[in-house]
Amino acid sequence: MRVIDENATAMTIRDGYPVSPGHTLLIPKRHTGSFFDLSTQERDDLLALLDRAKRVLDAELQPQGYNIGINDGAAAGQTVPHLHVHLIPRFEGDLSDPRGGVRWVIPAKAKYW
Repeated sequence: MRVIDENATAMTIRDGYPVSPGHTLLIPKRHTGSFFDLSTQERDDLLALLDRAKRVLDAELQPQGYNIGINDGAAAGQTVPHLHVHLIPRFEGDLSDPRGGVRWVIPAKAKYW
């Protein structure tokens, strides 16, 4: 596995099928499918890695923004049955109109302006 950071209960890897340069995944070491099944320590450790991964990406790629996402359950689009948090760097011009961000998971509901 391509682990680039870790702590007691979680690890960080780069996504194998990135949607943008630097697309990173934060993954608990204990198998669980849902964010809501994590212990307090596991949540704290995932968020600590999220902070560290952002600092690395800021220094390495200087993105102008981020999307942070979790697909929790099949109805939410989860295809890998092991929880993982996506940290997706965003860059000026990577989409002509990025407004709505994660709302685009349901395109008909994305535009509210």
